[in-house]
Amino acid sequence: MERIELAEGLAFSRLVYGMWRLADDGDTSVKHVDAKINAALDQGITTFDQADIYGGYTAEAVMGTALKANPPLRQHMEIVSKCDIVIDAGRHSGARVKHYDTTAEHINASVDASLSEMGIDEIDVLLVHRPDPLMDHHVTGAALDALVDAGKVRAVGVSNFRPWDWNLLQSAMRHPLVTNQMELSLKHIAPFTNGDLAFHQQHGHVVMAWSPLGGGDLMTASNELTHRLDSIATRCGVDRAAVATAFLLAHPAKITPVLGTNNLDRISHISAAEMVELDRQDWFYLYEAALGSEVP
Repeated sequence: MERIELAEGLAFSRLVYGMWRLADDGDTSVKHVDAKINAALDQGITTFDQADIYGGYTAEAVMGTALKANPPLRQHMEIVSKCDIVIDAGRHSGARVKHYDTTAEHINASVDASLSEMGIDEIDVLLVHRPDPLMDHHVTGAALDALVDAGKVRAVGVSNFRPWDWNLLQSAMRHPLVTNQMELSLKHIAPFTNGDLAFHQQHGHVVMAWSPLGGGDLMTASNELTHRLDSIATRCGVDRAAVATAFLLAHPAKITPVLGTNNLDRISHISAAEMVELDRQDWFYLYEAALGSEVP
């Protein structure tokens, strides 16, 4: 599988396995979690996406049961995690309101908890999960730099940041931000049209796409867009998901889709997207349907 370089000595697999539903599975046994990880690794998918908040602050621990039971697994993986969202659940039970916290104290506590829950010594990439309107970028930037310096985090990125949020945080950091994980799919094409994707493409930043299947809607809906997906899928001998993912892979910004499912069979077919070749007219055929009209 193609790999995308984020920094010297750090690369992601082009497709990422997203673990936001890991704790929601009816089977969270070590054996089943281990099987999911290996199903991804068998396809060359070595990058795994986590966050402290997933599963109400439980998904990292579920993943950790497999890593602690089989320590050599870690050597074949890049682990992404996120912090700064606080809800009334788990270790933040009692929070009066959902909010963001980018203070040094919160970031450090979140990273230490993530390392402990997953049973690892280092997070490959830590993301600030959401832009915090109360962020003191000097404080947050210094805290993130210190985590890299301490070896707890190899690199830092963000999630759901707009270009001005990115620039603000980066202005207060010595280490470069290496990725922005944003919502991006044929259902959510705003980054294609609002300049966000162009900003990251211009500067060579890696773009991770969360919900690349539109939250599953692209798999269940029946409309002009899904009819077009199906026509290409039939031609290529794959399913609708592979074509929707291939649409993102075809973009020159080198988008890295984050795909999540608890179904082992579906996990084992994630890499089918790499086999789909879309020409320029295929791409615009899908883009037109997503826009709802032909391009101007």
